[in-house]
Amino acid sequence: MNTIHLDINDKGSKYAVTGAPAATADDAKEVVKELCRNKKFAKATHNTWAMIGADGPVKTDDGEAGAGLVILRMLERDAIRNHVVIVTRWYGGKHLGGDRFRHVQTAVRTYLDAL
Repeated sequence: MNTIHLDINDKGSKYAVTGAPAATADDAKEVVKELCRNKKFAKATHNTWAMIGADGPVKTDDGEAGAGLVILRMLERDAIRNHVVIVTRWYGGKHLGGDRFRHVQTAVRTYLDAL
C-alpha cells in the first residue's frame, strides 16, 4: 500500500491519497480496512475510493457525494485496472463546494503520476 500525503489544505480540509493492487471489490475493501487500522485514517471524514477489477467498476463515496465517480473516471481514462485508489479527506469545518472535486482530481493525478 502506498500513501501520499498531499500539500492540499483548503479552509482547514486536508487530503491524502493511497492505492494498492486489488483485483476484486472484496480486495479493495480489504485495502481500505487495512488503511483504517491507522487511527489517523480511521478518524478521517471521508475515505472515498474506486477501482476497476475483474467484475467491473466499483466506487464508494463514503459521504463525499460524487467523489467516487471522479476517481473512477480518472482510472478509466488512464486504463488503470486491478488497482484501488483511495482519497482521504479530513474535513476542516468549512464547506468547499465544487473545489472538493478539484482536490480529489489533484490527489488522484498525483498518485497515478507516481505509479
